[in-house]
Amino acid sequence: MGDDDTVFFVENVVRVLSKYDHKQYYYIGSSSESHVQNIFFSYSMAYGGGGFAISYPLAVALEKIQDRCMNRYPGLYGSDDRIQACMAELGVPLTKETGFHQYDVYGDLLGLLAAHPIAPLVSLHHLDVVDPIFPKMKRAKAVEHLFEGTQFDSSSIMQQSICYSKKHAWSISVSWGYVVQILRGVMSPRELEMPTRTFLNWYKRADYTAYAFNTRPVTKHPCQKPYIYYMSTVRYDRAKKQTISVYIRRKEPHPYCRWKMDSPEKIDTIVVIKKPDPLRWQRSPRRDCCRVLPASKNKSSTMYIAVENCRPGEISEF
Repeated sequence: MGDDDTVFFVENVVRVLSKYDHKQYYYIGSSSESHVQNIFFSYSMAYGGGGFAISYPLAVALEKIQDRCMNRYPGLYGSDDRIQACMAELGVPLTKETGFHQYDVYGDLLGLLAAHPIAPLVSLHHLDVVDPIFPKMKRAKAVEHLFEGTQFDSSSIMQQSICYSKKHAWSISVSWGYVVQILRGVMSPRELEMPTRTFLNWYKRADYTAYAFNTRPVTKHPCQKPYIYYMSTVRYDRAKKQTISVYIRRKEPHPYCRWKMDSPEKIDTIVVIKKPDPLRWQRSPRRDCCRVLPASKNKSSTMYIAVENCRPGEISEF
């Protein structure tokens, strides 16, 4: 089930649902990002905008009681709310999958999408009320652009990896198929995997207590404003069996920084090299690792990054 403004990543829907025994009762989805919405409706409810799935035998059981059940809850708003009430009568809890996204927020989704949970991206919602996910594009075109990466590695779309440039003392966050961010100085993975509040909550207030997950503020320090590179093109190199995605720096003014260190401003383009990993979700969840590759002297404005499964003993550290 989904709304008319829900975007599904079908390959990842299949990956998520294939983990479960279709002969059993399963009610699969996720809560809202809004703490207030979850209180008003329920933390036990799968939100219809983010989409949810019901296994076949559970659908059969639901059909047998649905009319009687609906009549008992005339005050509930929305089909997802009423479905959850019937699930409670059947005794079936919500099985949460964090890749279903209700996105009860406004503004720029950059902070949320660039720090996507370590889970397959299953759905997006409310794309008509948030900013286009790629700047300077129409909303529909921006979604089409995101799907270009899913042609080659749908299981890895939006998956974050974190690494550091020791030469420049930069922190780098790669959200594959979407965006790369470079920050001056060393920021820990614990901070980088936490969404930046580039968005407002559903009631259009900048209230950090309004979310059902941890967030961090948009930095006010002039030297810590990230340099943002959005995905421009992606292709598959058949000879080397790897994807090559190109990210172009967003042209925006940056405040003057007094730190005596290299500025990412000299980097115009980032090229990310990655092998497709369609079986990644059949293993235990883990972020990929990334490494800054040696730069070409003739292309000092281009940074090359390799993203792949972490090697034995490898961690994200400076």
